[in-house]
Amino acid sequence: MDPIKAESAGANRAVALAYETLVEYDYFARPYGLKPYLLKELPEVDVSGKIYRCTLRDDIFFGPSIYLGDGKSPTSRAITSDDVIYSLKRLADAKLASPGFWTIAGKIVGIDDFHKKSISLDSPTDYSVSVEGLRKINEKQFEIELVKPSTEFLWILAMPYTAVVPQEVAQRYGSAFGTIECGSGPYQLESWQRNYSMVFKRRPNRSEERDGFILEEMAFNPFEEIHFYVMDDASTRWLSFLANGLDINQEISRDNWDAVITSDGEITDELKSRGIRLASKDSMKVSYIAFNMDDGVVGKNKLLRQALTCAFNAREWIELNKGRVAYADGPVPPNVEARLEEPNPLHYDLERAKSLLAEAGYIGGIDPATGKALQLTLDLGRTDQETRESAELIASFMQEIGVELKLQYNNWPLFLKKISRRESQLFMVAWLADYPDALNFLQLFYSKNASPGPNRCNYNNPAYDKLYEAACVERDMELRGKYIREMQRIIREDAPWIFIHYGRDNILLQPHLINVEPHDFPYGLEKHWRVH
Repeated sequence: MDPIKAESAGANRAVALAYETLVEYDYFARPYGLKPYLLKELPEVDVSGKIYRCTLRDDIFFGPSIYLGDGKSPTSRAITSDDVIYSLKRLADAKLASPGFWTIAGKIVGIDDFHKKSISLDSPTDYSVSVEGLRKINEKQFEIELVKPSTEFLWILAMPYTAVVPQEVAQRYGSAFGTIECGSGPYQLESWQRNYSMVFKRRPNRSEERDGFILEEMAFNPFEEIHFYVMDDASTRWLSFLANGLDINQEISRDNWDAVITSDGEITDELKSRGIRLASKDSMKVSYIAFNMDDGVVGKNKLLRQALTCAFNAREWIELNKGRVAYADGPVPPNVEARLEEPNPLHYDLERAKSLLAEAGYIGGIDPATGKALQLTLDLGRTDQETRESAELIASFMQEIGVELKLQYNNWPLFLKKISRRESQLFMVAWLADYPDALNFLQLFYSKNASPGPNRCNYNNPAYDKLYEAACVERDMELRGKYIREMQRIIREDAPWIFIHYGRDNILLQPHLINVEPHDFPYGLEKHWRVH
């Protein structure tokens, strides 16, 4: 429940119910757009494009919460400019090791210096130290000054990492802050049974007008309670949904697909007769196998990475996953501005894969150091049957060119830890966009974002970095697009990833749910849902 620690999609959904950001997504706007949330209006940006002047609303309060008072009686207090500045400093506090520091690193004037000073273990981080780019004007007004103009900074202010928290509570609880809730969002955490469920109740006296809009049919009400359940098993989720134990089923498992979806992409007549609805759309999600570029075998041999890329049989992979995924040919998914539409030269081609493997020094897949088949290790973050079937199929692809892929199954926390410590050789994971911009995908290869940052493959290419930095500040959209497309060509050529697939959202809804729109950035959007 600590915004700066909310690394997973599930954690983000919980955090965004309870905490608020300066701006938020306009629920119905397509293409995606932003609107004020904690702010009265969108920030006023000066002519340089670097100074954002912000004004907070007067009617936003933390709580009511026992954590703000004596621990016995729930109380509230207004959000101030100091809270915003504290929260951004906290995101940069090296002692707290937020996986989201990359969102503001190098962007806000003085924030990197604050981060470096906070590394010292000799004393607690001094939050009274000023950051030049974070300036309080008064209790409700403040300025954020950027190092350079940024086309993506406003999107970052909508991310849960940048949610505003109360300073006195965060400091009182320290590392335990993530076990409680003391926000200003539409819901408050009522109960939490670890690894079982979280229950949220609508925050007392919450204005429906604050949550986006008022429906013409005023009889339709927001949820008074939201229950999040931990159900790792797809069959358990499905049976619970059919028994009306779940209002929404956000993922149709591979095993259930044919029983739910017909050949024309519609749900079955049986489900339709129950009033169940299907909401589908392409998502801004890319799944991939990453090569650890620090690894002495795969990281230093581009021809080997290219060979393994050409050995990946995308047609068989999509057949296994049925209509749930789409063919991936690069790091940027469809419907994102400046995506490279040229065919990827490193597509599935078994003969070329064998040729590249030989050029890489492994003729017939034989490792000259051992005289046996080249053995590589693929780390997986789950142990369920679907993950195992997927991993075994990938291993069979590599076996076709004589490479033995050892499958290493981990629980999710251990998996993330191995990646952040650069201990994995290859690993399979996905990236769900933080905001709808190509740079959100391309920053996954920026050298300064290397592990434990989002550049989990630890790719390092000065030419690429130069293009990335230029694109980040370029206001001429045509020139910016040129930089972005060239970066995608470089990544295809260097092959730090094997592109597995782009995601597709298929959400099943019970008949009493209305106003539910599939969204790539669904964090906190349950406040818009209504009960029929």
